[in-house]
Amino acid sequence: MNASDVRKQFPILDQEVNGHPLVYLDSAATSQKPVQVIEAIDEYYRGYNSNVHRGVHTLGTKATDKYEGAREKVRRFINASSTEEIIFTRGTTTAINTVAASYGRVNVQQGDEIVITYMEHHANIIPWQQLAKEKGAELKYIPLLEDGSINMDEAKKTITDKTKIVSTSHVSNVLGVINPIKELAAIAHSHGAVMVVDGAQGAPHMKVDVRDLDCDFYAISGHKMCAPTGIGVLYGKKEHLEKMEPIEFGGEMIDFVGLYESTWKELPWKFEAGTPIIAGAIGLGAAIDFLNEIGSEAILDHEHKLAAYALEKMSEIENLTIYGPMEAERRAGVITFNIEEVHPHDVSTVLDAEGIAVRAGHHCAQPLMKWLDVSATARASFYIYNTEQDIDRLVEGLVKTKEYFTNVF
Repeated sequence: MNASDVRKQFPILDQEVNGHPLVYLDSAATSQKPVQVIEAIDEYYRGYNSNVHRGVHTLGTKATDKYEGAREKVRRFINASSTEEIIFTRGTTTAINTVAASYGRVNVQQGDEIVITYMEHHANIIPWQQLAKEKGAELKYIPLLEDGSINMDEAKKTITDKTKIVSTSHVSNVLGVINPIKELAAIAHSHGAVMVVDGAQGAPHMKVDVRDLDCDFYAISGHKMCAPTGIGVLYGKKEHLEKMEPIEFGGEMIDFVGLYESTWKELPWKFEAGTPIIAGAIGLGAAIDFLNEIGSEAILDHEHKLAAYALEKMSEIENLTIYGPMEAERRAGVITFNIEEVHPHDVSTVLDAEGIAVRAGHHCAQPLMKWLDVSATARASFYIYNTEQDIDRLVEGLVKTKEYFTNVF
């Protein structure tokens, strides 16, 4: 893929920030949106804004067709068996909470185990903490190796016959490490547990085949893969979703409502109460079309090349620590780092003055920060519109940051 040509399709990137051409290196927080997605949303609001599944008039029919068409695009994108397995949500957080609140409350009992890792985003920790407290279950953590990757030998010991749920990220939003989901799913299933995957950093960057991975649930945030904010997906195996009860109730998800009893629609609509995120789903469909044109293999190959280049250049900076595997092929386009005796927020502030946007903080991963023995880190995350020139600008900015604080102190 030609990243320079791809970049031209993102209007927001054609600007200056603080007197410098923008270098956007915060795609792990949210990706930018191509003109095709912006136009798809604009077309909906200008041309056929209407509710779905309700009116039989022309606008309502078109909106419903586009909305359900987006569901089919998602199904193909992750190779699910049926659109019944594709539930639209507000994002990964809502999707994981749905699994915890619906599947978890029925299938986890006192004395059972829930297994996650130290690298998880808070959205894949707190729902399980709450479920464990509610049910009297034990929350266990798989140890990590020195480079931050999962210790698979310890995973086999941590997951036991008492384990009911194993949940981990496909890609760490801090370390960038790509986790062995297929192998973890096989271990989980051998003990009768289900495999839940936080795919917020996976789906945007690589081919996701939920049937090959054999995961039971897979959560996606659209805004990290060129779609609008506020739209996401929960994939679940039909055999689980059919047995699960909805956790939100109201319009759209009902079949029949009586004075004292109600029944639910079939999948997937029983989990989509109220007016859905119509424009968001249409935007997600357009984003998937856009990403499919580039190709998942090309996207991951591009990120590996950028990561390799960045790891090489950043390693040359004295007193800069990089977290996670140093082999580019083992990670997606995320590099988290610290400069000795310079707070990450100060690093981010100086870089911002140079027009370079990076993330600084705990990245919603405080247990991992504790494991790394740091309070915060800085993070540069790359995507399809980034180039080696962006990396060069980052490295120049980091050198300036070091020089600035050396002179100040």
